[in-house]
Amino acid sequence: MTAATTPSSSPSGANRIAGAPISWGVCEVPGWGYQLTPERVLAEMRDVGLAATELGPDGFLPADPQQMATVLADHHLTAVGGFTPVVMYRPDVDPMPEIERVLTAFAAADAHTLVLSADSGQVGYDSRPELDEQGWKLLLGNLDRISARAAEVGVKAVLHPHVGTMIENGPEVERVLAGSQISLCLDTGHLLIGGTDPAELTRQAPERIAHTHLKDVDDTLAAQVRGGRLTYTEAVAKGMYRPLGTGDVDIASIVTTLRGRGYDGWYVLEQDTILHAEPADEGPVRDVRTSADYVRSLVG
Repeated sequence: MTAATTPSSSPSGANRIAGAPISWGVCEVPGWGYQLTPERVLAEMRDVGLAATELGPDGFLPADPQQMATVLADHHLTAVGGFTPVVMYRPDVDPMPEIERVLTAFAAADAHTLVLSADSGQVGYDSRPELDEQGWKLLLGNLDRISARAAEVGVKAVLHPHVGTMIENGPEVERVLAGSQISLCLDTGHLLIGGTDPAELTRQAPERIAHTHLKDVDDTLAAQVRGGRLTYTEAVAKGMYRPLGTGDVDIASIVTTLRGRGYDGWYVLEQDTILHAEPADEGPVRDVRTSADYVRSLVG
């Protein structure tokens, strides 16, 4: 079996390294921290040599799809797609209207990867409810509905296991793999924090991985999140996410496994960051540059 592919893939590994606004502290969670401007973030992405970006939260880029496409083109970046939190487990919430809105924006921006998270319906990522059997049935069914609809317009839907969402830990990831057809976003950081070894998952199910968020993690802090001694937000503020190659995730092994199984999707660099003010120095781009150089050394 070979890994699933994304329509926007390009042949060179170095040309498939993309950025994400969260590495600059731009986040959808209210009160997350100081939010840098799109002009600064996109210019620094291009200065680092990134080929593309995920779109970031609502309000980061223009809502009008044509204006969004123009802003990206002005910075010589292409659009990968974007992180899309949607509630999929409640009978009173239909996720499809939001999905249709997002797909319309993707079409204008020529973006081809819909990165779904199973939103809890709560604010932030520090707590979540538990799924009952009816909730699981609805969630799995909605994952397949969304995946099928996205495919009709040339977009690959992937599920992003994420701390504080309805799909966070190893058994939940396994249930998604067994109970739906959707591909995965391999987020190496969130998987580790949730108790899944991302390198082992990559070896076990490479054919289900169609998109990758490369994160490195200080596992000492991650263990405190798993043990309930720190909230997710507190751990991020303490520097739980590290530049690639400097934490406890075996990034080299993961990339080697993906390449060996024919993966031709994006490598999105993510180092979730919380800023308290406009950086007085170089700011987040310093770590992004370190991560980009490290991944280039792995993908050639």
